[in-house]
Amino acid sequence: MLIAIPKVLDATQLDAVRQLLEQAGPAWVDGRITAGYQGAGVKFNQQIDERSQVAQQCQEIILSALERHPRFISAALPNLVYPPMFNRYGEGMTFGAHVDGSVRIHPHNGRKFRTDVSATLFLSPASSYDGGELQIDDTYGSHSVRLEAGDMVIYPSTSLHQVTPVTRGVRTACFFWVQSLVRDDGQRSMLFDMDNAIQKLNQTNADEIARRTLIGCYHNLLRQWSDT
Repeated sequence: MLIAIPKVLDATQLDAVRQLLEQAGPAWVDGRITAGYQGAGVKFNQQIDERSQVAQQCQEIILSALERHPRFISAALPNLVYPPMFNRYGEGMTFGAHVDGSVRIHPHNGRKFRTDVSATLFLSPASSYDGGELQIDDTYGSHSVRLEAGDMVIYPSTSLHQVTPVTRGVRTACFFWVQSLVRDDGQRSMLFDMDNAIQKLNQTNADEIARRTLIGCYHNLLRQWSDT
């Protein structure tokens, strides 16, 4: 399930994150420092040191925004959110085809973290760079994603994906993973569709008993499928 989530960051939040990243200086490091065996040979970008002060300041802004975004909550059903990371691609930089690692180590508490959902939050205006599309492969083919600054896309972490070479400008983005309450993507997709249907029925004042029954089914399925 590939879902675009618009306006995760408002203009004020976006400006604050951009300013912090622009002033990061030596906190930008070779992106291969966090690449696993598969990614090291195809990864050519820069990242912010995830333990740096600037990373933690940006993480606070983004996590606060995510907590209040209903579409993100509905689609990802987050149990845990990995502290957001930040990368940038200058001209010629790219990240070849790869699948995200299944388990990461949390940088702050050292606990193992299962990656169910991958997320990319775009920070650069789409008009400020060429290339740099996020290409995601699934059972329905290959999808090219290029969103406006402040918008985000989420997709299953099992997906093969890549960032195409940047040919002009600089592409800056935030990326992170979610350990979902529901690890199966098909089950998450059904719950997301059901939640959207419930919201539309609520807006139209549909039959109250039918709505209540549907809400009960949603929560009973979530209870049955949830890992926690």
